[in-house]
Amino acid sequence: MYRNRVKRRISFQRIVQIISAVLVNGYLIGFQKGRIFTGGSKAVCVPVLNCYSCPGALGACPIGSLQTALGGMKHHFPFYVLGLLMLFGVVLGRAVCGLLCPFGLVQDLLHQIPAPKLRVPKKIDRPARYLKYGILLVFVILLPAFAVTETGVTPPYFCEYICPAGTLEGGIPLMLADPALRKLAGWLFSWKAFLLVLIVGLSVVVHRPFCRYLCPLGAFYALFNRFSFFQMHLDTGKCVGCGACEQVCPMAVEVTENICGGECIRCGKCRTACPTGAISWGFAGKTEEGFSDNRGQT
Repeated sequence: MYRNRVKRRISFQRIVQIISAVLVNGYLIGFQKGRIFTGGSKAVCVPVLNCYSCPGALGACPIGSLQTALGGMKHHFPFYVLGLLMLFGVVLGRAVCGLLCPFGLVQDLLHQIPAPKLRVPKKIDRPARYLKYGILLVFVILLPAFAVTETGVTPPYFCEYICPAGTLEGGIPLMLADPALRKLAGWLFSWKAFLLVLIVGLSVVVHRPFCRYLCPLGAFYALFNRFSFFQMHLDTGKCVGCGACEQVCPMAVEVTENICGGECIRCGKCRTACPTGAISWGFAGKTEEGFSDNRGQT
């Protein structure tokens, strides 16, 4: 009976998140040996933020690949990476963030830790959300493309100086496995570790702070949210204006006013919380309630 209750509490979103995390980080031997997977699939980008240096990573991170192409000696235009990201953006929009991203899953789990929760005031929250677009433009595109070093190769600035997913998935596991790497750790690792601790701490009290304010991949997918094939739909005829949807939204979206805005990550929490079934989701405008609607899910 206990097992059945646990199963009923696992949401569709959480099941998909776990499956996605296993698929993109399924090289378990890498964690055991402290080595990076170097097989053929590593040449293929996954659609989510997932560190190339993670011992379990089976594919390449699109943000890292984008910087590598722009900052290499020949400065190739990243047709493949941009094409892949645009494909997922057009099909799913920010559902990639809400359903597929492993670091999104980490933030969701951290927010379940019992602690007082903070709702960021709108006058701070709204302008702060534009920061991720600035990071995408400056650290992912402009600096790798134009801040050329003496070697002719520019570093992946976002990965090197900001990305907390890289520190969590790559830096920490590799250092734990290799004493030599721990001896080489300097100020840069200390800075990245500080950022990770800061984001981990914020994630406990603020839902998905990295996704809201810092993630350049989320910023890219947000550009496609309004016209992606996968959409959320609000039936205004059924909506009673109770606000339950907005209370549970991890991205603090004003659901009744802007359900398809750039900040919606299509996690489905608003749909589950709606007492009248006014919210649905689906592809190409044919939204439907095709997934099980288990109330009170984790």
